[in-house]
Amino acid sequence: MSIDRLLGGGMTVPDDLRAAEPSYGMFVRDLVISCSIGAYPHERLAPQRVRLNVDLNVREAAAHRDDLGDVVSYDTIVAGIKALVAGRHINLVETLAEEIASLCLDEPRVLSARVRVEKLDVEPAATSVGVEIERRRHRRRAAEIVALPYGRGAGGEGAG
Repeated sequence: MSIDRLLGGGMTVPDDLRAAEPSYGMFVRDLVISCSIGAYPHERLAPQRVRLNVDLNVREAAAHRDDLGDVVSYDTIVAGIKALVAGRHINLVETLAEEIASLCLDEPRVLSARVRVEKLDVEPAATSVGVEIERRRHRRRAAEIVALPYGRGAGGEGAG
């Protein structure tokens, strides 16, 4: 399929036609926090321990200046997670995982997020129970990708 057909049809550009962005992995491992979580009435009576693991694929800064402003700070991610759970009840580990992934993807440099949420004290016969999700930043449509560098819209408006 030609690039013209992709652009004309409003399809997204396949991954193998897009240039790979320089990126690095950033992670938070085995963060154990106490939070009010669970769908059952007895789970509302006391906080539960959950273990969180977050793996991010982060777009590299154009220049490496040894500056905290050039990276996604794990301190910011951890503080955001703690703020998400503070003072509220969450019914499902799936909901918490989605909210953490969304928090991470709100940072423009984060390309993808993998989040694992484990309840540690639910099943005596298991170390933990939980979920793991992976979310990626939404891809732009091919016409938007081509139009952005030139300042033109998908239909070629602005061409002179």
